[in-house]
Amino acid sequence: MHPRKLLVLLIFISLSFHPDYVLPENVNLDFPFFTLRNITLLGDSYIRNGVVGLTRELEVPSSSSGSVIYNYPVAFFDPETNITASFSTRFSFSIDNVNPSSFGDGLTFFLSPNNQTLGSPGGYLGLVNSSQLTKERFIAIEFDTRQDLLFNDPDENHVGLDINSLNSIKTANSMIQGVNLKGGNLITAWIDYENEKKKLEIFLSYSSFKPEEPLLRVGVDLSDYLKEFMYVGFSASTEGSTELHFIQNWNFRTLGFRPIRPKIHPYNVSESSVPLRPPITVSDSGNRHHKRIGLGLGIGFPAFFCTVLVGFGWISIKKWKGIKSERTIKAEMVTGPRQFSYKELKSATRGFHSSRILGHGAFGTVFKAFFMDLGTISAVKRSKHTHEGKTEFLSELSIIASLRHKNLVQLQGWCVEKGELLLVYDFMPSGSLDKVLYQESENGNPLKWTYRYNSAVGLASVLTYLHQECEQQVIHRDIKTSNVMLDGNYNARLGDFGLARLMDHGTSPVSTLTAGTMGYLAPEYLQYGAATEKTDVFSYGVVILELACGRRPIEREDESQKPVNLVDWVWRKYSEGKLLEAADQRMNGEFKEEEMKRLLLIGLSCANPNSSERPSMRRVFQILNNEADPVVVPKVKPSLISRTACH
Repeated sequence: MHPRKLLVLLIFISLSFHPDYVLPENVNLDFPFFTLRNITLLGDSYIRNGVVGLTRELEVPSSSSGSVIYNYPVAFFDPETNITASFSTRFSFSIDNVNPSSFGDGLTFFLSPNNQTLGSPGGYLGLVNSSQLTKERFIAIEFDTRQDLLFNDPDENHVGLDINSLNSIKTANSMIQGVNLKGGNLITAWIDYENEKKKLEIFLSYSSFKPEEPLLRVGVDLSDYLKEFMYVGFSASTEGSTELHFIQNWNFRTLGFRPIRPKIHPYNVSESSVPLRPPITVSDSGNRHHKRIGLGLGIGFPAFFCTVLVGFGWISIKKWKGIKSERTIKAEMVTGPRQFSYKELKSATRGFHSSRILGHGAFGTVFKAFFMDLGTISAVKRSKHTHEGKTEFLSELSIIASLRHKNLVQLQGWCVEKGELLLVYDFMPSGSLDKVLYQESENGNPLKWTYRYNSAVGLASVLTYLHQECEQQVIHRDIKTSNVMLDGNYNARLGDFGLARLMDHGTSPVSTLTAGTMGYLAPEYLQYGAATEKTDVFSYGVVILELACGRRPIEREDESQKPVNLVDWVWRKYSEGKLLEAADQRMNGEFKEEEMKRLLLIGLSCANPNSSERPSMRRVFQILNNEADPVVVPKVKPSLISRTACH
């Protein structure tokens, strides 16, 4: 090969392995009027003649809430450079009323990590769910038209900065600058945040000219609250009023990210950049020197060429094996989920950056992925291509791809490239049940009883589906709180089917190597390795007791550090006639006693050492919904009946 061609080939190869990172860019959105092209309407919001209406247009007092959100997440933080963006927005709005004496409640401009932000009517401004006041995460500017003492409002005509709470950090009465929020006139608002100066300013005017002085100036550092990506939008609400909320136009931009420079290739060099060298003096030994160079090149280039050839052959074989493996997986894959490209997933996870890690599991690492072209967020499970990993990957892919249930984490797609296995799932914004039940409880925000009970019902529903309603029975084998995810409304979704097995209905279980997590494994499964629907029921029972008690399956006593089994601990309370003492103390008694007792007894009946005494998941689901009588639970925990004893 000619040396010049070889050099170009090597440059090309080196460039092809250059990492493909997507850097955040400044955005500039401009909506002189609104269409459905790039926005999502939630709740009671609508578009009419290019104007967004956020609440119902009725002549009689009503309760209403609505929001409008830009479809695509906006970058606010770059973990590579540790830069937080500044932002500036301008919009024109009006708050009108059919009946001037019937006012309330106002509207907000907000930034949120959630693209499904729709709150309750009334003083919650369509921004916060009344039952999840401490769970919401947002930055909002409120334009409030009703004094709500619940949120310490100063008056019924004010602007305020809200961060994760409707109790404003600072407020100002808009009449200071002669602007009546609820007068029905078109008002233009400017909101500017400078990250370097840690300053936020809000301006209001009836005209299109920005005032010299802000209505409200707040010294605040928003870098702790501006996540890597956020959604931007507006919300509004009413309660027992005829107030109307309109957004007529909107401009939004971020500032501060470095412009993306075009890549400079090594061979794009101008003459002026080449250093001048002094002339070389030719001596008499030049001919001998040239001969030695020629000899070296004559031997070196063929050897170098052979090395490149061997390397090319090795890469080709590896690529061929990868294609063969991918074809094998495609052949075993059922139709349905989309096949993603590796480049797509790498870009969406910022090169699988550590800042995007959501968690780790037996299968591999889970990353948060932003698909900018789709305006969606997903979770990507990544595993190296080992034989064992491939087996689990194929198992999970072939099983969950054909499943459809509201309490399952839905599979979106998959990818097999570059020796890696990747699964793409719906992103669950509230995280795992394990995290919410323990970590957030420790921070003073215990999971509410309603969500706990609903989680128990949801899991019973999906396990009934897996065990009895699918064409083939699905045994999950790894039911635990860390594999139960919570969506934005805290509905339980079962995930991680890496250990799941398919069985024909009515067939005998096949003994396998025991897999799963200690504390959740049924006694007969530990002894014989035979996974059945009853072993799933046992694991479910442990999860139910965790929901009721707020304790892990195995905990150590404070003084002796002796491990205490949760099932034994609850059964002992039940034997002593003190069952309700097992309830999670962090809830401070804020639960329905009848439901708590029902959940504890179901947990014990499912965790019965003897599998034949455990109820089916259908029976559990019916009991939880008051459609069947509870299972009778013996006061003393039964002893395990072995197989030999049964014979």
